[in-house]
Amino acid sequence: MAKPTGTIRFEAPLLRPARPKGAAWTFLVLPAEASAKLPTRGQVTIDGMLGGHSFQATLEPDGQGSHWLKVGKALREAAGADVDDTVTLEIAAMAQEPEPRVPPDLRKALAANPGARTVWSSLTSVARRDWIQWITSGRKAETRERRVASGCDMLASGKRRVCCFDRSGIYSKQFSAPEAAKK
Repeated sequence: MAKPTGTIRFEAPLLRPARPKGAAWTFLVLPAEASAKLPTRGQVTIDGMLGGHSFQATLEPDGQGSHWLKVGKALREAAGADVDDTVTLEIAAMAQEPEPRVPPDLRKALAANPGARTVWSSLTSVARRDWIQWITSGRKAETRERRVASGCDMLASGKRRVCCFDRSGIYSKQFSAPEAAKK
C-alpha cells in the first residue's frame, strides 16, 4: 500500500445519487491514481480544498479499491459547483485519525461490561472505528444487537481487532459508492 504523499490533487465529476430521490448532496469517486496515494483502501479522514473552501471529511471505500466522497450541499454551493461539473480537489490524509462517535447501543453495552470497556479504551481510534463499522454494517436490527453482544464478549476476552473484517469492501462487497442518478 502506498504511503501518503502529502497533498493529492485530482479532478472528478460531481454526481447526484440515484437514491434518495431529490437528494441535496452530491458525491464523487476518486480517480484510481489519487486513491492509490492514500494510506489505506478503507476509510481515510482527510483535510481538503474544493473551490477554495477547506473541509474535513472521511473518504469511504468504494469496494473497487478506490474511495468516494460525499459532498454536502453547503460545501458544493460554497465552491460554486453543480451536479455534473468536474471539480478540482486537493486532499491530504490526516496524520492522526479522529476519535469515532460511539453509537448509543455500543456505549451502553461497553458501560455494562468492564472487561470490554478496558480493552476498548486501550485501542487506537482506527481499531475502534473498525469495531463500530463492523457492528453498524449489519442491515437488520437483530444482526446489530448480536454484533454488539459478541463484540463486547470478544473485547472482554482480550481481542483487539475484528477478525476477517474487510475494511475496503473489495472482497466482501460490503461497501460501494452510491449509484449515480441517470442524466
